[in-house]
Amino acid sequence: MAASWDSAEPLSEFSHRAGVAESYQPGEFYKRELPLLLSVLAMLPRKPDVIVIDGYVWLGVEDRKGLGAHLHTALGGTSAVVGIAKTQFHGASYWAAEVRRGSSDSPLYVTAAGMELDVAVAAVKLMHGANRIPALAGRADRLARNALKA
Repeated sequence: MAASWDSAEPLSEFSHRAGVAESYQPGEFYKRELPLLLSVLAMLPRKPDVIVIDGYVWLGVEDRKGLGAHLHTALGGTSAVVGIAKTQFHGASYWAAEVRRGSSDSPLYVTAAGMELDVAVAAVKLMHGANRIPALAGRADRLARNALKA
């Protein structure tokens, strides 16, 4: 959790390995990840106003839900969800905005539910860190990877 978009340090962080998850099914990534996200969010004293995920909220041009849209729906729309993806998903350009950070020529792909896309783009640009990947997003990724190794 962070106090603001430009926070250099989190207010708190933790990892959680327990939870029911299905095995990976192509095109249905959310079935594996959503139960784990919901179990972590249930541990928090209150739902965050905004949740940033590593991935897409929307996929393709036919309102196809990505992990973020499934999370937004599961939370009853009470928290906005912003997706930051590192690779382009075919057809996602309809929903995704390219954001370049730092000196990288490679964009991030930002999508959102419960928040206007232009607001999400501006927020991702504000995120702390001089590199392509915002500092707290990189920190969360390392925390998760280290938890899996433990």
